[in-house]
Amino acid sequence: MTAADFARLEQWFSQFTAGFADLDPEGLRNIRLKEEHTRRVVACMAEIDAGEGLDAPQTLKALSIALLHDVGRFPQYRRWRTFRDSESDNHARLSVEVIRKERLLSFLSEEEQLEIEEAVRFHNLLELPQRFASSSDRFTRLIRDADKLDIWWVFLEYYRQPQEERASAVGLGFPDLPEVTPACLDALAAGEVVRLEQARVLNDFKLLQISWVYDLNFSTTRCLLRERAYLEQLAATLPDSSQVQAAVRRAVTSLEVV
Repeated sequence: MTAADFARLEQWFSQFTAGFADLDPEGLRNIRLKEEHTRRVVACMAEIDAGEGLDAPQTLKALSIALLHDVGRFPQYRRWRTFRDSESDNHARLSVEVIRKERLLSFLSEEEQLEIEEAVRFHNLLELPQRFASSSDRFTRLIRDADKLDIWWVFLEYYRQPQEERASAVGLGFPDLPEVTPACLDALAAGEVVRLEQARVLNDFKLLQISWVYDLNFSTTRCLLRERAYLEQLAATLPDSSQVQAAVRRAVTSLEVV
């Protein structure tokens, strides 16, 4: 892949997202949020790639994956008016569907196409499959890290905003109540990733986001997360209970473990 190839994908993405400008103001706010998220994930990917020493062709491939990883979000929202996969369709599968329908990767070899498609398809799984059809899972792990790095920022911005200014689809419909669900807190305290189906309220969703620290793949990502203090900022929005804070401290401390 060349810089010109990536530039063509960027141009396509801009034209593709512009096709959703006919939505109502609330819908457009949610669409713009995903468009801006994608561009920031590309920037996060560039930072991780640089820290991990990827060469130019590898970096361009990784940036292309970042650009395409959520393209299924746009038709998902138009059809179902939600970003919650359980109430619509798996957005990663939809993204691969868009990639194939638009023939976006036809200029690449079959192996490179498979590598990119698998990275997109698997970027949102709770756990990665044990076997990949492509020769490497490196790019899948890169996009999972880059995606998380920006999602932390997205949700911190969301939590800071007044209720009336929040993009409605971001919170996935969780009620903003003061409690936490014991199963979610127990998972975080045990050093496990909280499962989305366990979440009942918005605080559970915050615990889930903090638990992603246990599913990072690259030291560069961990360094960036420490520098930006996203976990500490998320923790500040949670109930000030000893159990919650102890579970959060374990997650923050885990970043120091190499």
